Amino acid sequence: MFKEALKLIKKYDRIIIHRHAHPDGDALGSQMGLAALIRDNFKHKEVYMVGDAAARLPFVDVQMDDIPDEYYQGALAVVLDCGSSRLICDERYRLAEKTLRFDHHIYCEAICDLDVVDSSYESACGLVAMFAKQCKLKLSPASATALYMGIVTDSGRFAFDSTSARTFELAAFLLSQPIDLNTLYYNLYAEDFSEIIRNADNMHRIKFTPHNAAYIYTTREEIPEGSDAPVVSSGLVGLMRDIKDVFVWVNFTEADDGVHCELRSNRYNINPIAVKYGGGGHKKASGCTVPDRETAMRLLDDLDALSASEPEV
Repeated sequence: MFKEALKLIKKYDRIIIHRHAHPDGDALGSQMGLAALIRDNFKHKEVYMVGDAAARLPFVDVQMDDIPDEYYQGALAVVLDCGSSRLICDERYRLAEKTLRFDHHIYCEAICDLDVVDSSYESACGLVAMFAKQCKLKLSPASATALYMGIVTDSGRFAFDSTSARTFELAAFLLSQPIDLNTLYYNLYAEDFSEIIRNADNMHRIKFTPHNAAYIYTTREEIPEGSDAPVVSSGLVGLMRDIKDVFVWVNFTEADDGVHCELRSNRYNINPIAVKYGGGGHKKASGCTVPDRETAMRLLDDLDALSASEPEV
């Protein structure tokens, strides 16, 4: 599949790169990394990145391109890190002459003319890095840093069980370039002291279902002023990751478009529950957006029932 993807990239002089909305480190890293990779290896090509701002990663100095619909005529659109068409940041990818996708989520639907999908990868960045490695593409510090960021964040700093020997192989491949790890990790994980205090307070809001599924529910009124709901949601869900005897946890955050649900587990496949409520993702990390609190509580009941079953290994 990598050879076919490379043929498409070589064929088109204008390439427009998409990813999922509300980008995390993997979505933004794969978008920036692939853009740099194409520019470094094919100097004559026009490469554009489209989508919403990276509110989760304010330190990343990148500006999305504001392009007209006409740019899609005769162009290749690439979709990254997105398992569902409804989550793609800009639906104009459909206007392109040809479409290509690199993704590591559980396969749910055909999205592009060529779908390069492999859920065994810890990240979309890992998949793009392997594409670069196998196709012997020139790697620059810019592309290597962006792709490394996505591998680190989606693997939980190499702690999640999606991490494999291949993950470290690809990390080593990227580290052949001069990546400033100290700066990257500081930007990704350093927190203001006020945020640390706020998270300590949020720990007191954790509740448990009868079968020990942990959850936090945040109303719109409880979201700090100026904060973005998806950023709040992804931050809070991590607070419940290391609670002893908790194998399923979920964060609910109210937003203008509904209640954002971040589902996690270290023992169970929670993906079918996310899919049931219109979402998707991975076996142990998925998400969805439901219309109201009542629906969110039904989802919680499903997670509680799952938590009552025999843990998977």
